[in-house]
Amino acid sequence: MIKYVVKENKNKKSPAYGKWYAYPVVEETMNLAALAKHMEEHNTGFSEAMCLGMMTAMVKCIKEQLLAGKNVKIDNLAIFSVGIRNKEGAKTEADFSVANNIGSVKLRARATGILSNANLNSVASVRRASSVVGGTTIPSGGDSTSGGSTTTTPDGGGSNSGSDGDDSNMA
Repeated sequence: MIKYVVKENKNKKSPAYGKWYAYPVVEETMNLAALAKHMEEHNTGFSEAMCLGMMTAMVKCIKEQLLAGKNVKIDNLAIFSVGIRNKEGAKTEADFSVANNIGSVKLRARATGILSNANLNSVASVRRASSVVGGTTIPSGGDSTSGGSTTTTPDGGGSNSGSDGDDSNMA
């Protein structure tokens, strides 16, 4: 169950200013150690330590491959890639320089397979949380939706697209 709260867009420069949108409530962020324990409890055939070791090595290798200019696809999870945040465009190719025109690099992850937006929309259910206190949500009851739900975009707008391949910037 994905819990959400409703918030007003207060960005006066946004075309969505003054409109209300749903935002997911995150009750916990699991680290690799917690995920390894969870995997062990699902009878993966591997111990918590083995799961943690494999995932730690995987993260290190993904970083290494991304820095080598490769994308990394983990089936049914995401395609990881590197993006560039540009400062501003150069007037000519000869005027282009890293210092003046590139702001930073960023990690991108694009959902794929069974974790794609379309698949998540078909199986996710949402329920409104009336309030969030110290990381704990207090459900309001009612107002829940199952499958085909509306998702929110990073700027606070709603989206029913459910399209596979949207980039989620994870910088």
